[in-house]
Amino acid sequence: MSEHTTPRRILLAVTGLTPQIVTETLYALACRADNPWIPHEIHLITTTTGANNARLNLLAGEHWFHRLCADYELPPITFTSEQIHVLQNAEGQPLDDIRTQADNTQAADCITETLRALTADPNSELHVSIAGGRKTMGYYLGYALSLYGRPQDRLSHVLVSDPYETNRNFYYPTPYEHPIHSPRGDKEVTVDARHALIDLADIPFVLLRDGLPERLRTGQTSFTRAVATANRGLQEPHLVLDVKAQRVWADDEEIMLSKTEFLILLWLAERAGRGERTTDWSKPEVAQEFLSDVAVRIFNPDGADYQRLEESLGWRIAKAHEPNEYFQPHKSNINKAFALTLGKRSAERYLIGRGKDNAFPLVSEQIEIVGV
Repeated sequence: MSEHTTPRRILLAVTGLTPQIVTETLYALACRADNPWIPHEIHLITTTTGANNARLNLLAGEHWFHRLCADYELPPITFTSEQIHVLQNAEGQPLDDIRTQADNTQAADCITETLRALTADPNSELHVSIAGGRKTMGYYLGYALSLYGRPQDRLSHVLVSDPYETNRNFYYPTPYEHPIHSPRGDKEVTVDARHALIDLADIPFVLLRDGLPERLRTGQTSFTRAVATANRGLQEPHLVLDVKAQRVWADDEEIMLSKTEFLILLWLAERAGRGERTTDWSKPEVAQEFLSDVAVRIFNPDGADYQRLEESLGWRIAKAHEPNEYFQPHKSNINKAFALTLGKRSAERYLIGRGKDNAFPLVSEQIEIVGV
């Protein structure tokens, strides 16, 4: 089989006391399929006991991972102890098991961060298996893939035929006769590993990555915070504008705006509070309202901020030039700031509408203006 150079293919799995799911999944992907998917590297997420089991049974000497690659003449696949990620507790100590709520939370964060890091490379392609480990580990890995997965990523569960599924001596169907012992009732029989049947059950998952803000896609975060952020779009929006400090919060997240952008957003919010949710600022008289009713109230009329604003906008109003050319770039920057902080989907509840009416999506009950 020829080695694939692009994209970077990664097999990621959670394992517990049955490292066999690694070789079983690898066999199904690379050896059995008509269109083989051969990973460049394999990563495991597990506990200290699981890591030791994987190392001794898959990697030590000529054990099962190396045997599978040799039996089916697979190209080089990077899989060493460095690719085995051991869960840690809040103190940074390796976890031997998930026994407490704190362990459970920390495991979720470790799994989420590992998957986030592996999906950060746009030229990577992940196949994620949730067949091993505790049920909660599989759940967190699948949910983390929903949060950070891309269209090219896949999720699966490996299916092994009886009596091989629960046999600790079975690792993959060999291309030659390989007897293994299997219990049957109170007796023990010998079966041939080459007759085992392995399939992968593809599991659909919802792609939520675009709904996350850039800082969560590129920086470390917790599972709980990532989920809460993805769910924001289902909540009622809440916008807070502090006039004195000239600061803005949406969904309790601060939106970073320039002074002029803050002023425009305040103007639209105040109009929406009065029931005027559209603003055709292409009209000079509407732009004049912004300058004489809002800007002069917030900025010192003798100060530099007001003078710059009046110079940029005032002449357009005085000479009946289209003020829209002044406002549109600021509107674009405001919308980008919401999307950057909240993520595209959550930000949609706050975005200033397209077109000449510049519809503001909030009503008075969703707007809080303080520091007046």
